[in-house]
Amino acid sequence: MQDELKAAIIQADLVWENPLKNRYAFLGKIEALPEDIDLIVLPEMFTTGFTMNVSSVAETMEGDTLKWMQYLAVKMKAAITGSIIIKENNNFYNRLFFVHPSRKVEYYDKRHTFTLAGEHKVFASGKKKLIVNYKGWKMCPLICYDLRFPVWSRNVEDYEVLIYVANWPKPRIMAWDTLLKARAIENMSYCIGVNRVGLDEKKNEYSGHSAVYDGLGKQLSNFIEDKEMIEIVTLSKDNLTTIKEKLKFLDDRDRFIVT
Repeated sequence: MQDELKAAIIQADLVWENPLKNRYAFLGKIEALPEDIDLIVLPEMFTTGFTMNVSSVAETMEGDTLKWMQYLAVKMKAAITGSIIIKENNNFYNRLFFVHPSRKVEYYDKRHTFTLAGEHKVFASGKKKLIVNYKGWKMCPLICYDLRFPVWSRNVEDYEVLIYVANWPKPRIMAWDTLLKARAIENMSYCIGVNRVGLDEKKNEYSGHSAVYDGLGKQLSNFIEDKEMIEIVTLSKDNLTTIKEKLKFLDDRDRFIVT
């Protein structure tokens, strides 16, 4: 068990539908990180941008990007997470990988596909929530539009870190800011949100606003809007445990089953 967890959150622009160029760009950023990083968080669809043109850019579980993530996890001795487009059994998934330094791979398929952009017409919806155990920390990684649905993220597993990877557009960035903070407060957990910046091929603008909040909603990060940057934030399990034991809000949570 490790009391402190050092996370590197990478807020970056993405090259449209070009996995090779995106991997190369992230490679430089990741290899420049300090040696004591525990967790590296990349945006949603970090190899392509948020595209529905899946046939030319989708990968498989044996594809280059997952191998690349495993290589870097071993090299950096850190876990790496982010989502890409995966084809499996004739379905396409917006799939988040959590790759351990041991090369072990866990994954989560986005449950709430973004109907406004037609994601539900292209991608199959995930059915299973993922809770990752890493260095004595329990983490719940989710994807973008999932942020709007608090029942799905409700902390019934006593996780300590909630993670959202996203391509969240600038016109609705106030919702992103507000909901990230709310998810941290209501779940009494750290909440990490990493969003991209830049302009995509469809002229959608992204302004970043990546952030990290503690279990009381205090912002621990200082990202600059509209700028590529990396921020390293240290999470403390002792601080979180103190908050939970003192306030005990989760003891009064509702009991339910999501179907």
